[in-house]
Amino acid sequence: MDAASLHANLRDTLQHIDNAAHSSGRPAPRLLAVGKTRPADAVAALAAAFCDLRPGEVPAFGENYVQETAAKQAGLAVMRDVPTIEWHLIGHLQSNKAREAATLFDWVQTVDRPKLVTALARHRPDNRPPLNLLIQVNIDDEASKHGCRPDEVPALARAIAAHANLRLRGLMAIPAPAEDESVRRRAFAAMRECFETLRADHPHIDTLSMGMSDDYPLAIAEGASMVRIGTALFGARG
Repeated sequence: MDAASLHANLRDTLQHIDNAAHSSGRPAPRLLAVGKTRPADAVAALAAAFCDLRPGEVPAFGENYVQETAAKQAGLAVMRDVPTIEWHLIGHLQSNKAREAATLFDWVQTVDRPKLVTALARHRPDNRPPLNLLIQVNIDDEASKHGCRPDEVPALARAIAAHANLRLRGLMAIPAPAEDESVRRRAFAAMRECFETLRADHPHIDTLSMGMSDDYPLAIAEGASMVRIGTALFGARG
């Protein structure tokens, strides 16, 4: 997809996000562009478009794999005039990849077990700001999905808060796909309730990451502060 098409897709997506927020009486959430499998030049073009449309804001990109992100960042490093990008890991993280993840990313959205918290804290470079973390919640209790149970959130939050080089920012979820929109909306509402419960003990948290290209208006209506969108921006994967 060429730069002009990416710019148009981004403009339309940002407008749709703003419209969904306005119609539901919610603040507009932050956009996280999902760059999985997208080449470095497409990421650079979308980042430039974002800076054109939202001057003063930093474009944020979500990636699923550590190795792919490392290669993409290396490709971007040799390009000219690439804006500063905030990198989020949104894929499952194995503990043996924590060293690389703690260096490559500004955020890890998929923390779901104490072992991972310990590993990220151990490997976060001393010259970097605290690593922003979201706790991934398996809100629908799907056996095939990663994420902790809602009742495990408080202990994980305490584990994160115990490390000065980690910063708890909130929660993330990928609810089960469902044809019935009311089912998905209930899952988003349950996540909002979980977030508010956590904020009672950690009042500084500010991020509820939920909603993707096919359901982000529902997520926004239930209080998402960050939506993760790929297809609406880059088009369907080949």
